[in-house]
Amino acid sequence: MERNSMMGCSLEPDPHVLEAETSEGLIRGHAYSITKVQMVDIVTPNTSGKIPLLRLRNPWGNDAEWNGPWSDQSPEWRYIPDHVKEQIGLNFDVDGEFWMSFKDFLTHFDRVELCNLSPDSLSEDQVSRGKKKWEMSVFEGEWTPGVTAGGCRNYLETFWHNPQYVITLEDPDEDDDEGKCTVIIALMQKNRRSRRNMGMDCLTIGFAVYHLSDRDLMNKPQRLNFFKYNASVARSPAFINLREVSCRFKLPPGHYLIVPSTFDPNEEGEFLIRVFSEGRSHMEENDEQVGMGSVDDRVSNYDENEYGDRENVTPSLPQPTYPDPQKSAMEKLFMEVAGADMEVDWMELKQILDHSMKDDLCKVSANGATQLGAPSGGGGGGGGGGGENDGGLLGLLCGALCKDNAIGQAFGANNDPGGGEGVVMVAPSSSVMDYGGFSKDVCRSMVAMLDVDQSGKLGFEEFKTLLNDIAKWKAVFKLYDQDGSGKLGAFELRQALNSAGYQLNNRILNALAHRYGSRDGKIAFDDFIMCAVKIKTMIDIFKERDVDGTNMATFSMEEWVEKTVYS
Repeated sequence: MERNSMMGCSLEPDPHVLEAETSEGLIRGHAYSITKVQMVDIVTPNTSGKIPLLRLRNPWGNDAEWNGPWSDQSPEWRYIPDHVKEQIGLNFDVDGEFWMSFKDFLTHFDRVELCNLSPDSLSEDQVSRGKKKWEMSVFEGEWTPGVTAGGCRNYLETFWHNPQYVITLEDPDEDDDEGKCTVIIALMQKNRRSRRNMGMDCLTIGFAVYHLSDRDLMNKPQRLNFFKYNASVARSPAFINLREVSCRFKLPPGHYLIVPSTFDPNEEGEFLIRVFSEGRSHMEENDEQVGMGSVDDRVSNYDENEYGDRENVTPSLPQPTYPDPQKSAMEKLFMEVAGADMEVDWMELKQILDHSMKDDLCKVSANGATQLGAPSGGGGGGGGGGGENDGGLLGLLCGALCKDNAIGQAFGANNDPGGGEGVVMVAPSSSVMDYGGFSKDVCRSMVAMLDVDQSGKLGFEEFKTLLNDIAKWKAVFKLYDQDGSGKLGAFELRQALNSAGYQLNNRILNALAHRYGSRDGKIAFDDFIMCAVKIKTMIDIFKERDVDGTNMATFSMEEWVEKTVYS
């Protein structure tokens, strides 16, 4: 009542009689409104003090009223001073409104429902008259299959992928003897009722609350191990398929993690979470800061033996400088493909990449590899970049650029132990290569990513940079493509992008999953490369303008359209 909450109450209905009336005049199954609560001064011949009373209203608004103690014209009112009667607005009209004691209320009513209104529902006049406001925090989010739809705590391996929110309760309630804070958490799913005619019923939803230490606050978001070794301190009463699930808690001041979820993983939906508190509180999403991170050591040290088993190897030494003759040979071979302008457009790039990553170029010999460094047929060098020289050219470009590099091994290239110039051993990798080649959109985006002058072409140095990026992304993909299907499984996108050095929050990951994911939430190799290209391009565009590292950048409309259209 102090915070203008709306309250209703009811008696359990009689299953055999519709709208049955009790001997005390109450109607079963009716939704009575609680319109006032008051501590009333009472003076009797034997005692004096205060008694808690409630004013209720029957929705019929007729003579169906409570006829017990403190009802209209009951003798108990003789012991209430007239000025108190006037103060509480007492009247005895036949209007369905009546008073009763709190003790009788507990005895006769079975259910109470409260609707807590947001702070902006109170007018300035109500606040000036002593009405108190809730402290409220509101966040919107979504459960996206394969990204943020991790299911309940029963599914420990995916539970941590759910959206996470941290709330800090600063001060205990004013009148709380235990020094605790009142918290009301309400989780509502959005846009389900409006789509019921499309067969979209409410999801089974709930939430869990965990206490956070100061050390835990450093982790954004909390990972698997946190939930493995920490129990919840509060939770929703049950996971249920209602539009909204809410519960009231009393918690000591401190930091708490709220994890809303569906019961089963990979259920798609939108939600609104609200947290009310009597004292001061602060709430924020517990998610990663968008930006660049470090590349996973497992990517740099990734290796694959001839049976396809992954293992960690000792980090390689600093990369040696390529001999000038080798660089010259690479430039010469690149020029054969690029032509006189020494640049490749997206079509030439697609031709090079598709050929370099097809298994039919990796005709495996008895020892599981084939020598692609020398021109086929034993012919000499030179040539016009035609079919018989493609293998040697592509092997040299894609292998020598990653020479002595563990990433190069993941990319499918091994160095010739004899040190022969231009000799590259290329091992097959069916888990990644079984695809129809890069799409034209991917190739165009690759060109745009490194094409600073927007000429639509890449020079030799830009091409080398691109191959190294592709090698890194391919190594990341193979690291998480555990079943060799050529697709990233559900919930692996965040970890894969983190391993590639990109830190993204849930909103961006959800957008990427909607944009590049399949219906079952998986990401194919071609789509993963496109995803990585887009992320790198947009971050580079931003950092180019944010030279001081302020995490803020300003673009004019013309500049923004130019950058985004060509990316």
